Amino acid sequence: MTTSIQGTTSNQPTNLKSPMSWREEFGSENPANIMLRLAFLIVACATLLPFVSPGVALMAGIALALTVGNPYPQTTARVVTPLLQISVIGLGAGMNLVEVGRAGVHGFFYTVIGISLTMALGLTMGWLLRTARNISLLVTVGTAICGGSAIAAVAPAIRAKNYEVSVALATVFFLNAVALFIFPPLGHHFGLDQMQFGVWSALAIHDTSSVVGAAMQYGARALEIATTIKLTRALWIVPVTIVIGMLWNRGSETKGAGKAKRPWFILGFLAMAAIVTWIPTLKASAHGVFMGAQRSLVLTLF
Repeated sequence: MTTSIQGTTSNQPTNLKSPMSWREEFGSENPANIMLRLAFLIVACATLLPFVSPGVALMAGIALALTVGNPYPQTTARVVTPLLQISVIGLGAGMNLVEVGRAGVHGFFYTVIGISLTMALGLTMGWLLRTARNISLLVTVGTAICGGSAIAAVAPAIRAKNYEVSVALATVFFLNAVALFIFPPLGHHFGLDQMQFGVWSALAIHDTSSVVGAAMQYGARALEIATTIKLTRALWIVPVTIVIGMLWNRGSETKGAGKAKRPWFILGFLAMAAIVTWIPTLKASAHGVFMGAQRSLVLTLF
């Protein structure tokens, strides 16, 4: 259909329907089968049960997505990031701030060395394998720092195209899924104690959700160390994004337009740990918050 408006010609159809909003997904506008929609909600609620492991939740989400599909794509895209951040803040309710500080200092040097070596090795491998420049950088940043969060922060700074971001995210998320399943058995096989496993998983697994999910299966001490070091690692998103934006666009007329999102939820994690540490009378209530945060993290993985 061709229409003329004020002397200009448009080849765009006039009856295009705007994308369905997340609110409309819960109404009659959602084309998904009602049984599928109910099944999705039932399985999502089931992941909150204490006997459902992070790996089972992740596999359930993958199975639904690859078979019948997600009937609530806008809703899940809208809530998954804040749900993960709230879960991380809630995990602070089960941790002692003094121990968190020690683990953070202990892991700081490992984090600096790990990020530096990973960036150097990743970019070198991308050059040797002749992969696309932006994809090599995004995969490397996601591996070195914080998975999808780092990719999302760096992508606008280098003006990455949608398909480049998709390839990087798919690569990192696939490796996260594999790590969630194989890290705990490998840790037991090699006789790692909880401290060793916590450090290893925090440095080697990309996304926060998978780090916490793997450490949860290994023990409380592993979870505390892994979460603290992982959040220390996530703080590097901001300076690394700024530096990459400056270097990657050097000599270009179009500068990177994106800004790194500040991981403010890390402050919430520290504040929660401080409250529980300094107000011992809240420990009973804090335990409930901590357990709820673990379950909401499993829901996030689903």
